[in-house]
This record gives sequence, structure tokens and C-alpha cells, in this order.
Amino acid sequence: MAGRKTCGSGAVPEESRAAPPVRGRGTGSNPQGRFERLQRDAEDDGWTGADAAVPAPGTTVTGERARSIVTRNRSPDLPFSQSVNAYRGCEHGCIYCYARATHPYLGLSAGLDFERRLFAKDNAAELLREELSRPGYRCQPIALGTNTDPYQPVERHRRITRALLEVLDGCSHPCMIVTKSALVERDLDVLSRMAARRLVKVFVSVTTLDRTLARCMEPRAAAPQRRLATLAALAAAGIRTGVLVAPVIPGLNDAEIERILESARKAGCHEAGFGLLRLPHEVRGLFEEWLAAHYPLRSGHVLSLLRQARAGREDDARFDTRMRGEGVLAALLERRFEAACRRLNLSTRDADLDAGSFRPPQTGQLPLWQDGC
Repeated sequence: MAGRKTCGSGAVPEESRAAPPVRGRGTGSNPQGRFERLQRDAEDDGWTGADAAVPAPGTTVTGERARSIVTRNRSPDLPFSQSVNAYRGCEHGCIYCYARATHPYLGLSAGLDFERRLFAKDNAAELLREELSRPGYRCQPIALGTNTDPYQPVERHRRITRALLEVLDGCSHPCMIVTKSALVERDLDVLSRMAARRLVKVFVSVTTLDRTLARCMEPRAAAPQRRLATLAALAAAGIRTGVLVAPVIPGLNDAEIERILESARKAGCHEAGFGLLRLPHEVRGLFEEWLAAHYPLRSGHVLSLLRQARAGREDDARFDTRMRGEGVLAALLERRFEAACRRLNLSTRDADLDAGSFRPPQTGQLPLWQDGC
């Protein structure tokens, strides 16, 4: 039977793949979003054969003028109530990313479009300064990178996250950062200043220590060992750090929970977080296709275990269960995580950041009354 070698063991029959993997991308598919009214089907016009090489899709970045920048939530299972995302779409290409399901709101696909058609909020720092200057603003920590990575490759030259940090640093506003990128080390100067005043902590997501699995599951994120080195560099600079073991995928990376935590602790990590895989909307089909392409012998087992931990579903949006799941398997995974954290002296509770030192940024407007007038 014809097949091809993949990241996992075994060969994949051609008929089991809806779309062939694209080198350097998390998926080879670009399904239409759930809001599209028309269905489009590709047809072979005879100019290219079935085996013709498909060029790797490039990345485009569109600058945009956002109307607002701070997103607020009341979720009881999130450790923050305010967040800022500098970009829409993410070139890291993590196949499991729940944020893929947001790209259809733009009329784009959760597949390849999410990885290659990016939007940069070029006025993010300006909007943040305006928001923090509002008379009724109440200071609470702002999370950067809750939807898409604030240090994805495009940040290297756009520098929007850097500009956001400079605004926060200038008015002593606390923040939390979540990333998979070593690019965060570029901003050690600002982060160190903020850390000295208890204004920042950085979480690095480490999903696996297996380079082969990471390469095909998170193709453009930093390698696992590089992320651990980033944790060490941040800790050495006096910055409070955390590791996110998320998402935990039963049957694929769940055996690594303890090893990831041990490696992070050796790197100087202070805190740890945990999250079970979520597959909302279009992400479900993309992940199932990825499993069939890269780990065909485990595909059915992985999905079966996930359903066991999510009450028979691939996703559960309910508060209190969406992050950790429910049932025997979910409880076992959580207990393993908590036991390892206790043994390694890793905190599972968010350390308090200083919100009392906040001073609204100067907007450039002179006060109505001045001394001597």
C-alpha cells in the first residue's frame, strides 16, 4: 500500500489524509470558516498532476488601526480579567491552538489562513495609553498573549509588544506574558525593570520535550530546549517565571507532565499551570486530520481518551471544566500535575503583582489650572 513517512510511527494511506502536510506549517488544510454562506470546491483542471509539488504558502502581515485594545472577561477559570493581543493570527502554527477558531470572524480559514494571513495592531500602544488614562480606569494586571503569541516571528520587526511593555513600564502597570518564543529575551531590559517592582511575570508554554513531536505540532515555535533556556535566562534576570504544561493531550504528551515540570524547575521556574486540550469549532477537524497524517496508529486512541476526559465530547466550553476536563482520566492527570508541583516546590497559585503603584500615563494635555495662574 502506498504511503509516506511521517513524524509518528507507521505510514499513512493516501486516502486517510484530507490534505497533505505543508512543510513549516501546522496544517495543510484551509477549510472554509463556519460563517461562510457559499461552499467552494477545488477542481483539477488538468494543468497540474496529482503529485505536483505545492509551493509552501508565504506569510502576509496586514497592518490595521484597531478601535479598542483591552479585552475584558469575567471567567472564573482565568487568572486575569484584562488582556491585550497585539496580533490576529499566529505564525507559530500550533495545530491545537483554540485561537484558530477566531479567524473565521474575519472571513478567513482557521487552517492555513490563521498561520499565514496575519494582522498587526499597529496602534496598540497608542490605544493602551489612552485606555489607561481614562478617569474611571481601575488597575488590574493585563495579560499579553492570551489568544495569539505576543512574540511570534512578526514581532521581531513590528515591535508592537515591545511598545506595549514600554507603556506599562512607564506607568507602573502590572502584566503577565504567555509565550512559546525565545524572542522575549530581547526585552529583558524592560522586563527586569518591571520585575524589580513586582510588575511582571512571564509564563513559557512547554507542551513536550520531544523535538520530533514539537516540530510537527508547533512548527514555528521555539524548540523545547530553547524554551527551557529562555526560562533560565528570565529567572537569571530576576524575573518571576512560570511554565504552562498545556495543552495536555491524552495518549500523546501526557506521559511527559512530570519531566516537563522537573526541567522547568531546574531552569529556575517559580510557578506552573496546567490545561487539557480543547478543540472548538474548526480546530476539531484540523486536529483530527493532523493526527491521521502524523500519528495514524494512535489517532483513534487519542481521540477516545480526550472524549473520556470531556464527557464524550472533544470540547467543553463550560466554566470550571473547560480548562481541566472532568471524569476519572481528567482527575488523574490533574492529580499527577499537582503532586509533581508539590514535590518540586512549584506554586500553582498566581503570585500577586503590585497594582498599587500604578500612575496614569501622561497624555500630553495640559491641566486646566496651573500653579501661578
